This record gives sequence, structure tokens and C-alpha cells, in this order.
Amino acid sequence: MTVRFSIEDHVARITIDRPDRMNAIDTATQTRLEEIWDEIEADPEVRCVVLTGSGEKAFSAGADLKDDTGMSGVDYWKDLSATGFKRIALRRTLNVPVIARINGLALGGGLEMAMGCDILIAADTARFGLPEAKVGRLPLDGGIVTLPRLIPRNIAVGMMMTGRMMSADDMARYGLVNAVVPADELDAEVEAWVKDVLSAAPLSIKAIKAIVRSTGEMSIHDAYTHETPELLAALNSEDANEGVQAFREKRAPVWQGK
Repeated sequence: MTVRFSIEDHVARITIDRPDRMNAIDTATQTRLEEIWDEIEADPEVRCVVLTGSGEKAFSAGADLKDDTGMSGVDYWKDLSATGFKRIALRRTLNVPVIARINGLALGGGLEMAMGCDILIAADTARFGLPEAKVGRLPLDGGIVTLPRLIPRNIAVGMMMTGRMMSADDMARYGLVNAVVPADELDAEVEAWVKDVLSAAPLSIKAIKAIVRSTGEMSIHDAYTHETPELLAALNSEDANEGVQAFREKRAPVWQGK
């Protein structure tokens, strides 16, 4: 298997396991990742996801140019939207938080996957880039339209037009990365974020993600009045009362997810 996947204590963990290929994505790996995202969406017990790459050198170096059949060209570009944007880079239906554990290079499709996550934690040795133009291609898995919305436009365009790589500190300064730590502290930092996510009400988390993802192009007032099922579920939940009651009783809340 080229992807390791497990679920334990409400946390799904996904590891792209092709260290000999810098965790590059071939067709089989891409297919398996899409299946995993579908499985996570269908499992109400999952409250947080951690996505990473195997080894210490790469989160993912993007498409495996030695085996990327059907992963480029006009048909590939059209198929992404026709099939409902099933990949994490552009997926809009996943309502649980995804933490990217950036342990090394995040290039091309690797960076695009990271941009599809909600929280990015990087080792100080990590490097980021969209080098597709260097090989006559384009960042079709969302990078070409997403990166200029997440960091300053000229920085994003410069990265894409030159293929230059940026450091983890640079990407943190531009607002893409949440935290940068020494490589030997990466796991501890990721687990601290996982713990904090799990300490929050799951329905509140789902509502926050749904609203942020669905209102990015709206005006502030339209976004405020935008009604989503996740918003209504959180506002009408038993957990909303439990959280306040726990605060008053000076104890940890016991979330039911309802």
C-alpha cells in the first residue's frame, strides 16, 4: 500500500508512504486518497485528521512524473470539476478539520494538498513550491487559483512563474503556515494542535469550517446571514448548553456531538 490510514480516538491519520519517490503521487495513490476522504466523510466518529508524508524528506513532491497517467491535460482539468472536486485540495464537502504535518518538501500537488487543509504545522526544514511551469504544466489541483487567495498575490504569482521554493518561515510570515518548529519537535507540536481541536465542541468546529469554506467570496453581511446545516446544528445542539454548564461548574465539557 502506498498510503497508510488509521482511525483511533476520533483522529484519522493519513500517511503518504512512498519515501523512495519523495511521497510523489501516482495514479494508484491518488485513487486511494480519494477513497480515504470518502471514508472519513462517512464516519461521524472522526473529529480531526492529520495528513503527512513518510520519512523526513518530503510531505509530498507532487505528481510522480514517472507514473502520472491521466493526471494532466485538458481532460484532467475538466474532470476535476465534473467529478465533484473529490481531492482534498479543492474538496468542499469534508466538514472535519484537517491538519497538515509538513515534514519536508511540499511541492506541486503536495503543496496543493496542504492548501486544502485547515491548519499547517511545518518543520523548519520544510520547503514549499509550485514548480509545474518548469516542466510545461500548471498547478491544476487548485494551486493556480488557491495560492493567490491564501498569501499575497505577487508572492503567489512569483512562486508559480519561477518555480522558486519558499521556506517554512517565509510561508508562516505570509500567513499560510500556522506554526514552524524544529523537525524533532514536529510530532509534539502536531499533537498539541490535535488535542486543542478535540477539546472544542465538534459541532462548533464543523460549523466554523463550513462557514469559512462557503463564504469566502461573499460580502461580510451576506456571509453573516448565510445559513448552513452545520451552523443550525451547532446553534441548536445540546453541546452548546453543555459547554456553558461546564464552564460554570469549572470542569471539562463532555461533548456528545449533538
